[in-house]
Amino acid sequence: MSAEITNIKEVVKQKYGEAALRVHSGGSSCCGGVSATACADPITTDLYDASQIGEIPEEALLASLGCGNPTALAELKAGETVLDLGSGGGIDVLLSARRVGPAGKAYGLDMTDEMLALANENRTKAGIDNVEFLKGEIENIPLPENSVDVIISNCVINLSGDKDRVLREAFRVLKPGGRFAVSDVVSRGEILPQIRQSILAWVGCIAGALEENEYRQKLAACGFEQIAIEPTRIYSAEDALECITGQEIDMNAGAAQIGGKFLSAFIRAVKPTLTQESCCAATCCR
Repeated sequence: MSAEITNIKEVVKQKYGEAALRVHSGGSSCCGGVSATACADPITTDLYDASQIGEIPEEALLASLGCGNPTALAELKAGETVLDLGSGGGIDVLLSARRVGPAGKAYGLDMTDEMLALANENRTKAGIDNVEFLKGEIENIPLPENSVDVIISNCVINLSGDKDRVLREAFRVLKPGGRFAVSDVVSRGEILPQIRQSILAWVGCIAGALEENEYRQKLAACGFEQIAIEPTRIYSAEDALECITGQEIDMNAGAAQIGGKFLSAFIRAVKPTLTQESCCAATCCR
């Protein structure tokens, strides 16, 4: 693992750990946890409707650092097994567990001890049994291959310094015919170098954003099919600047270059269904 990837991972772990601890004092987080109080930043605000908010503990909502609502778009079915990559305080895992019902299972995967502790507290408060939170990294998913029906994630894959590995791991653990259904921040066109070079901006959901066509190419390279990227929010220059305020990046001069170039999107893809005719590997021919 390169020193750059390791550094990014440690900064993300620290900032998300701090965000989890703030929840206990009634605070929430903006764009990855740079604010000590509740906020209305353009990425994380108003993602869940009143009916969903009523299904989960308040602490799960306060800990939400997402950029979308994958549980509302993934069309989960009763009895399915769902995995949330970077599950944080557990909001999307708990909502998914209710969607798939007692016959289904919802896993949450997170590398941050503080977030895992908060997620387990929220599971207990919600009284939901078909949930399990796992400690680990999204680049090394601790589940066997062909074990998950649906992978969701909420503004986390963009934070990884090794997205190719994340997508390969997602493909590995999905069952044939399984669905990749994540919310993520993506970009359109080139991003100013000073954003890419800022470690803290990774925690602000901006610097790590893949260009949308590159995202498609990476998914296809892993073997995914039926790839689609659906914008859910397109950010103005002011929105983007809101997320990198205080991170020692003077973006005012470049504001005109970033308006409309960052967006939250719902990203869909499907792992092909393997058949006797299409696969003769020992792991897939039965």
